[in-house]
Amino acid sequence: MSQHEPAAPPASAEPIPAPQARRVPVRRRRVLTTPVRGLRRHLRGIHGVLTVLAVLALLYTITLTKALLIPLVLAAFIGLALNPLVAGAARRGLPRWLTSCVLMLALLGGLGTGVALLTQPALNWFHDAPTALKALAPKLRPLTQQLDAASRATQSLVSSNARAAPQARPAMVALTAWDIIASTPRVLAAVLTVVLLVFFFLIYGELLLRRLVEIAPSFGYKRHAVSIVRSIQSEVSRYILTTVLINTGLGSCTALMLWALKVPDPLLWGSVAALANFIPYVGAITTTILLSLVGLTHFEAVGTAVVPALGFAGITAVEGNLITPMILGQRMRISPIAILLWLLLWGWLWGIPGALLAVPMLTSFKLIAERVRGWGWFAHMVQR
Repeated sequence: MSQHEPAAPPASAEPIPAPQARRVPVRRRRVLTTPVRGLRRHLRGIHGVLTVLAVLALLYTITLTKALLIPLVLAAFIGLALNPLVAGAARRGLPRWLTSCVLMLALLGGLGTGVALLTQPALNWFHDAPTALKALAPKLRPLTQQLDAASRATQSLVSSNARAAPQARPAMVALTAWDIIASTPRVLAAVLTVVLLVFFFLIYGELLLRRLVEIAPSFGYKRHAVSIVRSIQSEVSRYILTTVLINTGLGSCTALMLWALKVPDPLLWGSVAALANFIPYVGAITTTILLSLVGLTHFEAVGTAVVPALGFAGITAVEGNLITPMILGQRMRISPIAILLWLLLWGWLWGIPGALLAVPMLTSFKLIAERVRGWGWFAHMVQR
């Protein structure tokens, strides 16, 4: 090689750093991926456990505070149902407090009249129930002879060598005047609480809405919040008022049908049918069973005795499959599975008041979920 020729660069001078620069991030990524994935799985598990604990704590709180929440929820529904009337009168120049006073007086008058008309018949049926059930047994004897024979055969096989145990007498059910006097203050306090809450909701509901809108961060949020609240308010109030009118019509038709069949106290059983119809499926079945017992205690022939129950079944079938869907529309209809699960939940939490308020609450939550971002899945799940 000549001294004037340039020396060739070494072959491994430049390629060495490049592969090392590529390998180092890959190795670090492989090392860090497994701990990060494990940490994410642990965080998801912790999040799920905390969610379950939060739901259980919420259910316990709802059960513990039911004496406070039941009047509050009932007053909120009544206030939503009556708010369109107050708002319409306010647009015509009448003050809200005046319209609210008139509505509350009318509501209290109607409630007092209904209680005065229905208390004595209900007490009479309650006191006569044991005697009526005893008189009902001979009428059902032809239908239960085979069941009695099978029961006696089973008892003879099971207890042939055992000594017959003495049967305890059933306890007599009695309602004294002291029981009514003792429960009256609690009932009056609950009614007064609901009345006052409804009255203040009707007067100061708009003011409360304005205060809630004022705390929104921007004008866009304010306008969006007002549109959501207005639409929810109108739709929920329409649903509640329509349901009350439908159930009142069902009770009136039931009372007229029972009056035509000469069943005693038709107004009482019509009111029971209207109130029980707030509990879908379960209320209709319960009212049908009650009317069957009433017919069997009043009529001698079994064929005639089941006519009131069959007549009510026909009325409620027309109401549930034709009238209610036509008036409320498909959008307001709820899945039967969701209704039954919701009834089980709120009946377990709040008892009979929870069962009566369950379906209005479910429909209201569905209407709210349709308007609130991120809760559309709930409205889709409960939709029929």
